[in-house]
Amino acid sequence: MLKKVGMAAAYIAIGCLIYVYGSDILQWLQSADNLVLVTLMATVMALFPVIPYPVVGGVIGAALGPMAGGIVTWAGSAMASILMFAWVRYGYAEWGSRLLHGQHRLGRVTAMFERNAFLAILFSRLIPVIPSIFINVYAALSTMSFLSYSVASSLGKIPAMLLFVLVGDNLMTNPSNIILTVGIYAVFLGVTLWIYKLAGFGPQARAKVEPERTS
Repeated sequence: MLKKVGMAAAYIAIGCLIYVYGSDILQWLQSADNLVLVTLMATVMALFPVIPYPVVGGVIGAALGPMAGGIVTWAGSAMASILMFAWVRYGYAEWGSRLLHGQHRLGRVTAMFERNAFLAILFSRLIPVIPSIFINVYAALSTMSFLSYSVASSLGKIPAMLLFVLVGDNLMTNPSNIILTVGIYAVFLGVTLWIYKLAGFGPQARAKVEPERTS
């Protein structure tokens, strides 16, 4: 219990520091040109999402351009999700297993997720309205392997990170392209949701995990 409380307290404390110095960090990102340092800072900002990461990605995209900005933003987000997975798995795995599998209904949903964990994480990453931290924690508390999570999560983050960077770059260069960029991503998202449902992760699939009632 002491380890869990200490880890949570450390996470909150670092998050508070980022909240206090968030504006200074964003100003630094606007003028920074060291890709290694910017990637490390992007990782920290994604790991402690006090400032929405789309804002961070937009600033990086405006500062570095779409190519370098996209790579840096994706790398920071991918590394942050992997670190969060490892952090939760190390500190809360036993407690999480009891939580996810201890309740009948949640346990069945979790069992379905674990059977299709790679695709579930991949498609979930493609849907930006699903909070990233929720995906990180849920996957870490499940039995999904570290390698499968790392690959699926990193691949799934690519489209959203490109969107954030392109919007930020267009704000600085050609604002009229923002509508086209968002429109293309909306079409992509619609196709993703359709495939997500077709692959068996939609509401109908979740309903199947409930036991059939006998008369």
